[in-house]
Amino acid sequence: MDPLPSPAPLASKLRNTLVRYHSIGDGEWRVAKKTKDATVWRKPSEEFSGYLYKAQGVVEDVTNRIVDHIRPGPYRLDWDSLMTSMDIMETFEENCCVMRYTTAGQLWNIIAPREFVDFSYTTSYEDGLLTCGISLDYGEVRPNFVRGFNHPCGWFCVPLKDSPSHSLLTGYIQTELRGMLPQSAVDTAMSSTLANFYSDLKKALKK
Repeated sequence: MDPLPSPAPLASKLRNTLVRYHSIGDGEWRVAKKTKDATVWRKPSEEFSGYLYKAQGVVEDVTNRIVDHIRPGPYRLDWDSLMTSMDIMETFEENCCVMRYTTAGQLWNIIAPREFVDFSYTTSYEDGLLTCGISLDYGEVRPNFVRGFNHPCGWFCVPLKDSPSHSLLTGYIQTELRGMLPQSAVDTAMSSTLANFYSDLKKALKK
């Protein structure tokens, strides 16, 4: 088990990585799934042998409220159907923490429940916010769970110029589920999970 890294350099590196992903040209992405709520693209990840996914959709709410529902905190468990538990293990500053969370089984339990320990950081970006994270090798792995690993991930949320009560939410996700899994099953699950994330989030914000 590694010791906890110093939060400031990790946060800075993580932010820079996400901003770089955000500037990748449209031509490098391939559409993986399209729904009324979001479009999901993918490209080969630079971090591991799977894909970096990009998801984007317009959400009818203000930036701060949307990000409060996504980042670690009491809202997330209420609406995210994939997340089954979440504990904040360490808090560094108001916008930096280490959390441990578990996810439900997927695809008729071909993908068994997973556990993740992530460093999470939320910061301003343009007129909106960026909330991002990366997994750490920290804490004991609980029985009955496979420990997954999130390579740099994040959500950019910025108000629409002509309609500030709506926000453009763009996510970058690259999750290494680990364990013995067919890659095709993982890819199917990732595209659907990201599309569902938007529809679930929209329902939660309307409450």
